Amino acid sequence: MNLSKREFLQVLAAAGVAGMGLTRWSEADAQTAGERLYDLPKFGNVSFLHMTDCHAQLLPIWFREPSVNLGVGGMNGKLPHLVGEHLLKAANVPAGSADSYALTCLDFEQAARRWGKVGGFAHLATLVKRLKASRPGALLLDGGDTWQGSATSLWTKGQDMADAAKLLGVDVMTGHWEFTYGMERVQQLVEKDFAGRIDFVAQNVKTADFGDAVFKPYVTKTINGVQCAIVGQAFPYTPIANPRYFVADWTFGIQEDTLQKQVDEARAKGAQVVVLLSHNGMDVDLKLASRVRGIDAIFGGHTHDGMPVATVVSNAGGKTLVTNAGSNGKFLGVMDFDVRGGKVQDFRYKLLPVLSNALPADAEMQSFITKVRAPYETKLAEKLAVTEGTLFRRGNFNGSGDQLILDAIMKVQDAQIGFSPGFRWGTSLLPGEAITREWLMDMTATTYSYATVSNMTGEQIKTVLEDVCDNLFNPDPYYQQGGDMVRVGGLQYTCAPNAPMGQRIQDMRLGGQPIEASKTYKVAGWAPVAEEARNAPGARPVWEVAEEWLRAQRGTVQARKPNVPKLVGVLPNPGYADIG
Repeated sequence: MNLSKREFLQVLAAAGVAGMGLTRWSEADAQTAGERLYDLPKFGNVSFLHMTDCHAQLLPIWFREPSVNLGVGGMNGKLPHLVGEHLLKAANVPAGSADSYALTCLDFEQAARRWGKVGGFAHLATLVKRLKASRPGALLLDGGDTWQGSATSLWTKGQDMADAAKLLGVDVMTGHWEFTYGMERVQQLVEKDFAGRIDFVAQNVKTADFGDAVFKPYVTKTINGVQCAIVGQAFPYTPIANPRYFVADWTFGIQEDTLQKQVDEARAKGAQVVVLLSHNGMDVDLKLASRVRGIDAIFGGHTHDGMPVATVVSNAGGKTLVTNAGSNGKFLGVMDFDVRGGKVQDFRYKLLPVLSNALPADAEMQSFITKVRAPYETKLAEKLAVTEGTLFRRGNFNGSGDQLILDAIMKVQDAQIGFSPGFRWGTSLLPGEAITREWLMDMTATTYSYATVSNMTGEQIKTVLEDVCDNLFNPDPYYQQGGDMVRVGGLQYTCAPNAPMGQRIQDMRLGGQPIEASKTYKVAGWAPVAEEARNAPGARPVWEVAEEWLRAQRGTVQARKPNVPKLVGVLPNPGYADIG
């Protein structure tokens, strides 16, 4: 792809006109605005639809985007590390619009009540069908994290989501959290349930013994006479970020060299368009795009960044577009290519928010959802308490939803300090809404969500925090694993994201007193990656611990103020919105 600066600016301007002309609709309701929002003119002759990280959310949800998404080193102030007004300005999105609600946390409660819930497979299905009808031959790509994130997906071992994906019309998929069901279950679904329906691709997953490919590295499809190759890139750090025992016989990694070979092979076999369906995380994808030749676009996932514009990255072979389609089913990316003379000449890209009030539910998908949820509906709907404040997860350091979990595991297990994983999945609740078992499972449903209690020295606590902080803020994207900072309860500390490894965590205190390196503290946590944790005496799921605490609140849970570190050396920052 060879776009001059002038051509690229023209494309951005055209995309802005096509996709963001909602300024005069900003006072309309969701249904009226939707008539304009989804009127996306067809362009070119090859189209890809992209969803990712839906985390098993079949129904419409609330989802608050982060107010903190800091970029370090060369990523400071660049996409995806822009939040709030800074993101709106970069994307030319009007405040108060549907896009603003979907992309940012600004005026979240007010915007949520106005625009309604986001996502939902029945509403997504309606949008997919509309776009496939207007773009004959278009392919729907699923970036993974589809089978995990809800109670029903956990209880059915991903079966509900595998069936939903087939009904939605997914054509090609890669994975990450899918692997936490274990190798046998993944292969069962891929080889039997998906056979002839969905291609599961992952060029970087190989057997540990002989280095054989576990899945197809790429698949070739013909769209309107144009041969297109879709290469898969599963999450490269699966055995590190998740328990190794789930994928004991497989290896992962970024594997640039083998990726380049796959791209070159696809081109040699006649592919005029080559795209990468990636679960690397956006910062990793941006670096990868600068180092691997011949990829026209990277459709990325894992870091849950809803990117309203495509980033153009130069490399030795030309240019590569890098996108990311958010999470929880709240977005659908649309990439249109004009392919002539055997190569991409031009493109248009739009990230469409899936507003349940603006898109009617697809009857066939709604019927499926109702049926698959029916055996669990009573259990899911059980009311555990009512929240007085907004509950959310997403953000670099903490969220009120994670604070609730921290308060619960510390209280029930009589711990001084609490650790909650920096997961980016999990849904939100508005003030006055019921905390149901379903919401609690949305925040905790993994195959290894055991509650733990450990005795840790102050030195060990600092080591844990430093390791996770380096994963988040290492200036080299290839050393980032894409999660947020471990959430911390009880303990106060200072964080210097731009400091070197080992010096980012400072001034740790408990109850105002400095943490002593040699002193032992009682620490509660959950979701340990060590295999022995699942066999520990008395081990029980974290949702049972949290439910015990919620019931003890006798009906109402006060608004939770997230415990966050004091930041030094990084503010002001366009990846930080001080919204209170």
